[in-house]
Amino acid sequence: MTRSESGGTDIRRLPLAVTLIAGLVILAGLMVVSVSIGPVRVVLTDVVHILLSPVFGGDDSLSQRDVSVVWQLRVPRILLGVMVGGALAISGACLQSLFNNPLADPGIVGVTSGASVGAVGAIVLAGGFASQWVVPLGAFVAGLAVTGLIYVLARPGRTTGTARMLLVGIAVGSACQALVGFFTYIADDSQLQTLVFWQMGSLGRANWAQLVGVLPIFLIGLVLVLRLSKTLDVLTLGERQAQHLGLNVKLSRLAIIVTTALLTAAAVAFAGSIGFVGLVVPHIMRFLVGPGHKALLPASAIAGAVLVVAADAASRTLNPPTEIPIGLFTAAVGAPFFLFLILREKRRIS
Repeated sequence: MTRSESGGTDIRRLPLAVTLIAGLVILAGLMVVSVSIGPVRVVLTDVVHILLSPVFGGDDSLSQRDVSVVWQLRVPRILLGVMVGGALAISGACLQSLFNNPLADPGIVGVTSGASVGAVGAIVLAGGFASQWVVPLGAFVAGLAVTGLIYVLARPGRTTGTARMLLVGIAVGSACQALVGFFTYIADDSQLQTLVFWQMGSLGRANWAQLVGVLPIFLIGLVLVLRLSKTLDVLTLGERQAQHLGLNVKLSRLAIIVTTALLTAAAVAFAGSIGFVGLVVPHIMRFLVGPGHKALLPASAIAGAVLVVAADAASRTLNPPTEIPIGLFTAAVGAPFFLFLILREKRRIS
């Protein structure tokens, strides 16, 4: 145990290597189990043989149905869940440090609301002409566009921009929700079902083509975020202190917002709106590994992936053959945690 500057006692943090290795082991085991469960169950040993077949060769005794289910349906959606969970979690960690607000999440800069407008508009307006790329592309472009609009309207200065950006984000987000409500109102019955699942999050439409398209975005965003870890550490001291230490606050703020917007827009575009991942996961990881972003960001990425993969597995198994939207599970975890944060902040201030 260590003594804090305020005289309190801090918990002993887990070593980063232990946390990352344990997290990766849990994630790998969960991914294998998730492949085996669903409306069509595949024996766990067969799953292992199917996954290892590209390395050690195929097995003629394996069912072709099971092979098709594993490689064409389960593996793409689980890999997409890993990327989506990791992107949302590290985006939340970055924005909480940028805004110095424990209640910040990726939706705070308008990406989620903008992507919702783009996706819902594409579903309703394109109708039967919509391909598998129209909705994700509409969500991605609209998410980045709304983030850019918020940044321009807020016109952040050296030390006061984040508070103003928060207020502008709330206003623009409300306008986006009104547009989503309008598109929902004019949608037909078949479109409504798609809208409901998209707005609550789903990995059901994942395929290999989408993974190939979205993987570079996640990799570029992850590399950029990790390179910003020292900048985020400085920003947690406050923008005035960061400016005194020689940090270009305006440029650093822009880099963080662009990177998190890129990651969140890609996640929302291909999986819909999955709430609370970016809010809950960073707080849990700060408790385990501490506030330093060199440890916090990779730990949050792994934990976010675990949460989304687990939620996806539950969505496919609790009420087969239908799927429950992933957002219902993340909200069930996130809403009580959100209330806990609010009450803790109230006690701290009082």
